[in-house]
Amino acid sequence: MKDKDNIRERYLRDELPVRLGGLAANLARVQSFSNHPGHRDVIERLFDESKFFIEWSAPDAEPETQSELVELQIQLARWQYEWADIWDDPARRAAVAEQAGNWSRRVLEMSGLLG
Repeated sequence: MKDKDNIRERYLRDELPVRLGGLAANLARVQSFSNHPGHRDVIERLFDESKFFIEWSAPDAEPETQSELVELQIQLARWQYEWADIWDDPARRAAVAEQAGNWSRRVLEMSGLLG
């Protein structure tokens, strides 16, 4: 991630619900970008950025939300570790895309932005 300190500073200016909304948006991007063969590296960067978003947001969240965010961060690390193999297997890539979409919706619910 380029210039992590500047991104962190800008990210932390927002309230927690907005930060979680940004994380949800990243996960939705993982879902949609998984269908395009040229987006492998973009998705890997989204994994990295999302893990940082969790690291920077979790301390401000309620304990239940923290627990779910840690679970998501572990899942992102697992996907990232196996990404080369996942990317080459259309069924596994589709499964990750679906799970990322589910996580996106869950994080958006946790954010409270849905109202």
